[in-house]
Amino acid sequence: MKAEMKGGIDIALKVPSHQYQQTLDFYRHTIGLEEITDKVPATGFMLGPNRLWIDEAPAMSQAEIWLELFTPNFKHAEKHLAEQGVTRCDSVELLPEGFKGGWIMSPCNIVHMVREPEAW
Repeated sequence: MKAEMKGGIDIALKVPSHQYQQTLDFYRHTIGLEEITDKVPATGFMLGPNRLWIDEAPAMSQAEIWLELFTPNFKHAEKHLAEQGVTRCDSVELLPEGFKGGWIMSPCNIVHMVREPEAW
């Protein structure tokens, strides 16, 4: 049985340290997006109905986009994704113990968090 999944509201832009401040300045000053300030130390911006999070990623040599998918039942979605041969990549970023979600990779190597809406 197919699992229910839909797009989430969070988009993460993982940025190498040497481009981090310039990227923040771009979205903050050049584009002028509304900054999200209630999740310090995370830095985010309102991107229409979505939230764009800019994460410093010292180990990366180039920026990557990471997307979010919501599911009402992660265990069911996890089983469905495994049956479809989707690659798990939970080692990309550790999640808290008991977190109702995990990381997967699309065929073109875009990281996706699949999680229940109240996973945090």
